[in-house]
Amino acid sequence: MTDTNQKQLGKTLWSIADQLRGAMNADDFRDYMLSFLFLRYLSDNYEAAAKKELGRDYPDVGGDTRKVPLALWYANNVDDIPEFEKQMRRKVHYVIQPAHLWNSIANLARTQNAELLNTLQAGFKYIQDESFESTFDGLFSEINLGSDKLGKKYEDRNAKLCNIIQKIAEGLAEFSTDIDALGDAYEYLIGQFAAGSGKKAGEFYTPQQISDILSAIVTLDSQEPKTGAKKRLEGVMDMTCGSGSLLLNVRKKMNQTGGTIGKIFGQESNITTYNLARMNMLLHGVKDTEFDIFHGDTLLNEWDIMREANPAKKPSFDAIVANPPFSLRWEPTDALADDVRFKSHGLAPKSAADFAFLLHGFHYLKDEGVMAIILPHGVLFRGGAEERIRTKLLKDGHIDTVIGLPANLFYSTGIPVCILVLKKCKKPDDVLFINAAEHFVKGKRQNQLSEENITKIIDTYQNRTEASRYSRRVEMAEIEKNDFNLNISRYISTAVGEEEIDLEATNQTLVDIERDIQKALNAHNGFLKELGLPLLP
Repeated sequence: MTDTNQKQLGKTLWSIADQLRGAMNADDFRDYMLSFLFLRYLSDNYEAAAKKELGRDYPDVGGDTRKVPLALWYANNVDDIPEFEKQMRRKVHYVIQPAHLWNSIANLARTQNAELLNTLQAGFKYIQDESFESTFDGLFSEINLGSDKLGKKYEDRNAKLCNIIQKIAEGLAEFSTDIDALGDAYEYLIGQFAAGSGKKAGEFYTPQQISDILSAIVTLDSQEPKTGAKKRLEGVMDMTCGSGSLLLNVRKKMNQTGGTIGKIFGQESNITTYNLARMNMLLHGVKDTEFDIFHGDTLLNEWDIMREANPAKKPSFDAIVANPPFSLRWEPTDALADDVRFKSHGLAPKSAADFAFLLHGFHYLKDEGVMAIILPHGVLFRGGAEERIRTKLLKDGHIDTVIGLPANLFYSTGIPVCILVLKKCKKPDDVLFINAAEHFVKGKRQNQLSEENITKIIDTYQNRTEASRYSRRVEMAEIEKNDFNLNISRYISTAVGEEEIDLEATNQTLVDIERDIQKALNAHNGFLKELGLPLLP
């Protein structure tokens, strides 16, 4: 399927969503829409595996979507069902009952069947409670099919769901829905719903352009220094992963250049977004054994695998990317002051947890790894506890690059942000500053970074090149003289010098203007004299 068609599928589904959600807000409708798209993926994947497993015994319905082959096989092979499902659990790690497959649900929607809602509820419950291994418990826990937002009575809710599912089925039928197409459509819809969610979008979505920059940074640094060949990144982590889009973008960048990733790790505190992330992974063909997404508080370090006491078993990652909530208020306890993540640097202030997120990620970074994190500009210059943390990171040689981005790139805030690139074993004894704040395409709602803007940032980072009013490598001695303040304007001047004035040429221009004025005045007075009117002085 071409890129154009993949984007068109996303646009078609978004158009359906925009028409059908009515008074329902974007966040609520998003969860229904994306869950139905995910059910379609699970069904397609399951039926393909079932066809392979059953071989010649798989019923041929001649392309009639009103018939579900697996339903026919179940009806005619009752005694063989337990063994078949056992094999399916072993091979694809889940089971979907024929009545709960997408085509079965779509047929109920098409015929406005009164049992659609009950069947869908039973299907979601079976999939999350009995079908998957424990990794997928509660996958549909936040999808409330009994919500008044769908309708006050069962009949109203059922009719609304019939309409939504029928339209989605019709939209999908126009396209080849291979895994790449469904995954890209899912990503497109997440972005569109984020645009309609305002400040809430910051909880789950990193704009694609910024995601591209972070992904390029951590994958560029995955190159073998001598050969340029791609390494295998054993582990990539995002401790505030949202819908997982940033992690998937890192995976995509690695795949495009022939590299591989061993396992993806993500953590997310919002239960709905956590479920979105797990669905997103599967929809992009990431096997359940290839990722581990945890629901819990990152700052409290609630994930057991991260609290491993044995240093030899402590998890560490080749690449860490993150877009944490900006300047989140938190409650650092006395116990956290002794936490191994913060002990050597100190605690971030209550008013802003930015450095707490940074230190959490940095603690788990491998010695040869790279971390790229999006933060508000305040982390570059604020005093107090943040100044102490920033100073130690600089003195220890861990801050590699500071990239200033334009304002109004995010759906959730209009403030300008920066990307900090950190390394534990940084080679150059300087910090690269990139001021990309003035390099963007102005948009109606959000500003955009063009491909040229993005490429310039990445090339400058990769080659550590210097350019007037754009980038500069600054020695630590100069940074120390500035009291370890990293405000970009201290190191890169964006002021444009005043144009030099040619006084002789300017004087001649004024003389010429005076001559032209006098000539015009004389001509005008000539007309006035002919008319017998008073002349102008």
